[in-house]
Amino acid sequence: MSKKSKKKLKKKDRHPLLKSVANSRKGAKTSKKAVKLEPARNGHTAAKPKKGKLVYYFGDGRSDGDGKMKALLGGKGANLAEMTRIGLPVPPGFTITTEVCTWFNAHGKTLPKELDAQVLDAIKRIEKSLGKGFGSLTNPLLFAVRSGARDSMPGMMDTILNLGLNDETVQGLIAASQNERFAYDCYRRFIQMYGDVVMGVQMRPDEHHEPFEAVIHQLKSEVFPGRQAKDVSDTELDASSLKELVERFKKLVHERTGRNFPSDPYEQLRGAIGAVFGSWMNERAIVYRQKYNIPTEWGTAVNVQSMVFGNTGEQSCSGVAFTRDPATGEHVFYGEYLINAQGEDVVAGVRTPDPVATLQEKLPKAYRELEDVRSSLEKHFREMQDFEFTVENGKLFMLQTRNGKRTGVAAVRIAVEMVKEKLITWQEAVARVPADQLSQLLTPIFDRQAIKHAEKIATGLPAGPGAATGRIYFNANEAEAESAKGKVLLVREETSPEDIRGMLAAEGILTARGGVSSHAALVARQMGKVCVCGASALHIDYHHQTLTVGDRVFNKGDFLSIDGTSGEVYAGEVKTAPSEIVQVLIEKTLDAKESATYGMYAQLMGWADKLRRLQIRTNADQPDQVANAVAFGASGVGLCRTEHMFFEGDRIDAVREMILAESKDGREAAVAKLLPYQRGDFAGIFRSLNGLPATIRLLDPPLHEFLPHTHDQQAELANKLGVPVERVTRRVQELHEFNPMLGLRGCRLGILFPEISAMQIRAIFEAAIEVQKEGIKVKPEIMVPLVGFAKELELQVALVRQIAAEISKHHNTRLNYLVGTMIEIPRACVVADEIAKEAEFFSFGTNDLTQTGLGMSRDDSGSFLPAYQSLEILKQNPFATIDRTGIGGLMKLGVAGGRKTRPDIKLGICGEHGGDPASVKFCHEVGLDYVSCSPFRVPIARLAAAQAALADAT
Repeated sequence: MSKKSKKKLKKKDRHPLLKSVANSRKGAKTSKKAVKLEPARNGHTAAKPKKGKLVYYFGDGRSDGDGKMKALLGGKGANLAEMTRIGLPVPPGFTITTEVCTWFNAHGKTLPKELDAQVLDAIKRIEKSLGKGFGSLTNPLLFAVRSGARDSMPGMMDTILNLGLNDETVQGLIAASQNERFAYDCYRRFIQMYGDVVMGVQMRPDEHHEPFEAVIHQLKSEVFPGRQAKDVSDTELDASSLKELVERFKKLVHERTGRNFPSDPYEQLRGAIGAVFGSWMNERAIVYRQKYNIPTEWGTAVNVQSMVFGNTGEQSCSGVAFTRDPATGEHVFYGEYLINAQGEDVVAGVRTPDPVATLQEKLPKAYRELEDVRSSLEKHFREMQDFEFTVENGKLFMLQTRNGKRTGVAAVRIAVEMVKEKLITWQEAVARVPADQLSQLLTPIFDRQAIKHAEKIATGLPAGPGAATGRIYFNANEAEAESAKGKVLLVREETSPEDIRGMLAAEGILTARGGVSSHAALVARQMGKVCVCGASALHIDYHHQTLTVGDRVFNKGDFLSIDGTSGEVYAGEVKTAPSEIVQVLIEKTLDAKESATYGMYAQLMGWADKLRRLQIRTNADQPDQVANAVAFGASGVGLCRTEHMFFEGDRIDAVREMILAESKDGREAAVAKLLPYQRGDFAGIFRSLNGLPATIRLLDPPLHEFLPHTHDQQAELANKLGVPVERVTRRVQELHEFNPMLGLRGCRLGILFPEISAMQIRAIFEAAIEVQKEGIKVKPEIMVPLVGFAKELELQVALVRQIAAEISKHHNTRLNYLVGTMIEIPRACVVADEIAKEAEFFSFGTNDLTQTGLGMSRDDSGSFLPAYQSLEILKQNPFATIDRTGIGGLMKLGVAGGRKTRPDIKLGICGEHGGDPASVKFCHEVGLDYVSCSPFRVPIARLAAAQAALADAT
C-alpha cells in the first residue's frame, strides 16, 4: 500500500491486531510491511462466543492453564501449560481455546472480536520475555502455529513454522543469528508451509509430488547436475540456493493462487490461526474422527509458540522421543532426531533420522538433559509420553508432550509393567488399555518355516508389529478402492495426512523414507496397522507405478509381505501363523511360560475379570468355535444359529426336501432325516461348554434362502430328489417375497410349520440327555426368534414344554432348561411386559433391531451411510455401535418391561454389537446380564465390561 493510500484509510478500518503496534514497540525499528494497516484476509465479526478468557499464556515458569484443562486448551495446550508449571524448558507462547474453534466454524470462518486484544497482550508478554519483537527488523520474533485437539490426532490438522518472516525481517534474523543460510532456510520453510496450509498450494489430482517439493527437486538438479535430486539432502543447499528457492516459492504461490505471498506478520498470523481452526473440518480430520469416535463439537485449540531452531548448525537438532518403546512397550528411551533440522523434517519422513541413543555421542549435554526430562515426564504424568524437543545451539527446549500412541502389544506391556513399578494401580492398568487394541494381540505373525524360505528384499525400521501380505499400490485412493477386492499394502516414499483413507484400508504400510516417529509410523501404531518405515533400498516410481529393489522390479498389483516387528520386507506372499496368545490358548503349541506376551495378557485379563459385572458369551455354531471362545474366557453361548448347521454335507438336500413337501406328513418325514444331524451338533456344543449355558435360536431365515435359484441348479436338485423340475421352480416362485427380512421367517415359520420347530426342540433335548448321561451338566436355553406378539411366543413355548415333558418322561430324566425370545423388532420392546409372561430371558438381537428400528437395511446402507456420517446425521455406524438414543431407547423400554413382569428375567444381547466396546458399556449401563460376540472378540468384550464397571464406580 502506498503512503498516499495509507493516509486515506480511516482509523476504524485498521486491522484490529495492528492498532496498538506502534505503542507496543515504543519507537523500536520495525518493518514497514509489519505495520501495513490492511484488514486481515479472514476478517472479523462484532459478536463473541461468550464472556471470558480466550487466550491462555504460558512461559517463564508460569501458565494461565494446567494439564487438567484439555477440554478448553486441547491436549497440546494443556500439556504445554503443565510442562511450564513443573519447570521444564518450554518456549513461551499462548493457546487460543477450543471455544474459538466452535465459534469460527459456526460463524462463516470468522474470529470473535475479543480475540484481537487478548492475542496482542499475549504477544507483548512473549516479546518482553525474549527481548524480541514480532515484525522487528533487528531481532524478529517468529512463531510456530499448531493445532491441538483434546485427543491427539497426529498429522490430521495443520501446522505452520517460522511465521513472521518476510523480505525485511529475514534480514533481521540474519543479523541476530549471524547465519544467512539458517535464515533463508527458515524463510523457504515458512513459505512452503503457509502456501500449502493457508493459501492452498497443494498437489493436484494429476500430480504425484507436492508442488513445493517439485520446485526443490528442480533446483537441486540445477545446482548438482551430476547427481539425482532425491539423493541431495536439503542441508547441502547453501544460502544463495535457499535464497533462490524463496523467490521460486513466491513465484509458485502467485502462479497457483493469483496472489502475492503476504508480507505483513500480523496478516500472516491471522491467516494461520484461521487455517488451523479450519483444518478441524478438513477431510482427513473428519475421517480420523469418524474412525476414533472423536466428537466434532470438541473442536481444536490453536497453539502459538515462539520458535526455537534446530536448524542453526551442527550443535542444533530436532527430534521426537517416547519414554518407552511404543511398538513393543519395552522400558527403553526410544525416538529419533535430525541434526540441523526442524521438527517437521522428523515427522514428515523426508529424511530418515538417527536413533535418539546416538545423540549421547553428538550432543552429550543435551542427551543427559533429555534423560532427566524423560524421567520427569513419566513420574509426573504417570503414563508413557511422546514428546517433541529442539536443541538450539546446545540448549534444550520442550515443544510438546502427550500420552503416546502405542500398539496393542505395547499397551498391555506398559500397563502391566507400570503396576509393577508402582506408577499406577492395577485398576488404572485395566482402564488404560483400549479394549479394541486387544485384537492386535491375536493377529497372525509370519510362519517360522515360511520365513526361512522367503526372499528378503529390504529392511526398514519396525514401526507397527505384525505380519501383512498384500498387493502393492502406490496411491492412497487406489489402495482404498482395491481393498474391496483383497488385501493391499500401501507403498509410499513417505505418507502424508492426505493418505489417511488408503492407510485405513491397507493391511500394512511400507515407506522408503521416514523413521519410527514419522507420520506413517505414528498413525499406523494407533490404527494397529503393520508398518515398516525407512526401507531405503526401495526406489519408487510413481509415474510408472513400479517399485525397484536392486535388479528386481515390482509392479502395481504384485504381492509383497512386510514384518512390522523386524522391519523386514519380502517378495511375494509369505504364509502366516497364529499369534503367541492363540498358540497358547487355542493351538496348544506354545507353553504359556515361554511367552512373555501371553503372561502380561493373562495378568491384565485376570484384573479385568475381578471388576466386570457383565458376563461374556459367544456367538458360535460349531463345537470348535465354542471351544475357542471358552478358551478366550466366554461364559457360555449367547447365540447358536441352527440354520448354519443345515449347510454341512448333504444336509441341505433334506432341508430342500422338507421345503418342497406338499403335506405335513411329507415335511415330518424330511425333517426326521435332519434330527440325528442336529442332535449330534448340539451334543458336540454341550460337550465343549462343559456345563456352561447355551442359547440356541430356532430356525430364523426365510425358507427361500435354502433353495437354488438358477435353472441349472433347480434341475440338478429335481434330479437328485426324483421330482419334476417344474415342481422345484414353482415352489421357488411360491416362496418368493418382496421383503424377505420382514416376511415368513422366525417364529412365523415355527407357527405355520410347527414340525420344523418340533424337530429342533427334540434334537436339543435329546442331545442334552445324551451328554448329561456322560456326567456333564447341560444348560440349554431355547430362543424363539422375531417375536412381536405375546401370543406368538405363547404358542412356541407350549410346543417346547410339551416336547420337554415327553422326553423327560421317556428317559425318566429331569431337564434343566430355559425358554425365551430374541427381541429384534420395535413392537417387542414396547410390549415387553406382556412377552415376559412367557419368556424366561430376553436376548436383544441388535442387528435386526437396528434395521427395523431405524428403517435401514444393513446390506444396502453403504450407498448413504458414509454421507450420513460425514454430515453427522449419524455420528457412528449404527450397525457397529449401538445407536444409544434410538435403538438404545427401545432396549431400555424392553429392559424395563421385562423386569416389571419378571424381576429375575435374564437379559443379554447377541448381535455383533456385543464385541464393540462402546456398545458393551451401554449394555452395562442399562443393566443387562451378558453380552455375546464372536469368539475372537471375547477378550475385547471382557476388558470393555471391566472398563464400564470402573467408569460406573467413579
